[in-house]
Order: sequence, then C-alpha cells, then structure tokens
Amino acid sequence: MVTKSLPENESEMAQRPQARSKQIGVRLTEDEYAEFERLAWKSGRTIGDWARDRLVANTGASVDEFNHLMTEIVGLQLFLTEALSPVVCGQRMTSEQYDALLRNVKATKRRAAKDVIVRYVAEAKEECHG
Repeated sequence: MVTKSLPENESEMAQRPQARSKQIGVRLTEDEYAEFERLAWKSGRTIGDWARDRLVANTGASVDEFNHLMTEIVGLQLFLTEALSPVVCGQRMTSEQYDALLRNVKATKRRAAKDVIVRYVAEAKEECHG
C-alpha cells in the first residue's frame, strides 16, 4: 500500500481512502479509564472502538456551524442591548430607528462574533499557560 502525504486542501482530503493506519494516544486516570471501559462494554464494543466512535461523532458540529450559531447569539445580544436601552430610559423607538437597528445588527454581527471568539480563544490560552 502506498502512503499518501497529507492533503493540501479539503477537497483532496475528501478523496482519501478510509484507512485506519494512524493512532492517537491520551492519558486517563484510573477512574476515567474504568468509566470509559464500562461505557464501551455496555455498548458491546471495545474501548478503542468506542473511543473512536465518540471522537468521530463529536466532529459532527463543524466550525462553520459553531461560527454561525455564535454570530446569531451575538446578533441577538447586539439587538437586545440597542433595543432595550431606549425602553429602559423611558423613550420610544420609531419604526425608522427600529429598521436602522436591524440593518446595523445584520451588518455588524459577523465581525462582532469573530471578535468575541478571538477574545475567548485568547483568554482560554492564557488560562492554560498562566
């Protein structure tokens, strides 16, 4: 069997054959291993097959899906912050102001979500290294 080098792009990755020739290793505590083993046996599989299935299943939510959800969450946050501010201050929002608010949220939510994700990743790295 000829070994192929790592793909340079996603389309090449999609064409690779389904070979299970690579391994990864993780260290577990005795309790973690016992729990995983129990779950694997309960499902009628070896711990290796069970762990592989779990890893593969957890890749189902793609980065694009995560980014989309985060964008919508940040969009809601932007909308609520801007829409509720006048209400709390006893003011009314005109339909023109409301339309402008919606346009502004749609125009800025992707960039704002990206900024939130970048900050979150940076903070997570600091916690791991700090």
